[in-house]
Amino acid sequence: MSRLKISAISYLNTAPLMWDFEHGEAGAHLNSDISYTIPSACAEALRAGTADIGIIPAAAYTTIPDLAIIPDVAIAARHAVRSILLVTRKVAKKPVDPSWAQVRTVALDTSSMTSVALAKILFAKWLGGPRDYKPMAPDLDTMLSACDAALLIGDPALQVDRARYFTLDLAEEWQARTGKSFVFAFWAIRNQSLAGRDSQAIAEVFKRSRDHGLLQKNLEAIAQEWAPRLGLTIEAIRVYLTHNIHYYLDPPCLEGLKLYYRLGAEVGALPQADGLRFV
Repeated sequence: MSRLKISAISYLNTAPLMWDFEHGEAGAHLNSDISYTIPSACAEALRAGTADIGIIPAAAYTTIPDLAIIPDVAIAARHAVRSILLVTRKVAKKPVDPSWAQVRTVALDTSSMTSVALAKILFAKWLGGPRDYKPMAPDLDTMLSACDAALLIGDPALQVDRARYFTLDLAEEWQARTGKSFVFAFWAIRNQSLAGRDSQAIAEVFKRSRDHGLLQKNLEAIAQEWAPRLGLTIEAIRVYLTHNIHYYLDPPCLEGLKLYYRLGAEVGALPQADGLRFV
């Protein structure tokens, strides 16, 4: 049987999920190979069939047929997430947070479909209606030279000096508006790739890797490794991984995910979701 091709994301928030693959025997147990990319490219690899398993943006699940979700594992948030930010410049004559309703143009970090759709939902439903959106690479100065505000995700968002800019944490805004958790990404596998394989055993490998990555000693090792890489303090990394990111696709997260799909379809940010299918 051919080796499973796994497409993963090279962001800090995925590090606990990848613990066994990078430090243990998970890859050997699955007979798999791993490549790292950005969230949107993970989705494209599954769509094209060049990957069997990927940690895909939640939005991508609505656009790729014949996927099964690996249960219980996610990158989610129950309140502020810190790594999904809408950013605009501070103006000397306006020392307080701006009315986001006054923002007319938004540069969108194209790395994740999920955050782009979330921004569009929040604007359409609660922040004054749709905007003019411009997909751009995640360079904040370039984005803000072209647009009133910029959407940044992942590590570039964590590195924003929030004392210099007005920022809106989109997970926090979602929770405030809906009372729901928000799911950014989860593992999904092509149904064709499950043929002849033990799907439950595959799911358990990913759950165990998450559980091992969240052990205190391993979180500390991740913080020590990533702090200099991102130019952040070890404590900032530690807080982010233990308080901002929620790694379980639990019932509150599933409720939030279903609402996200419904609202995304209502405002035209996402196609209609057919329902959640699990391994």
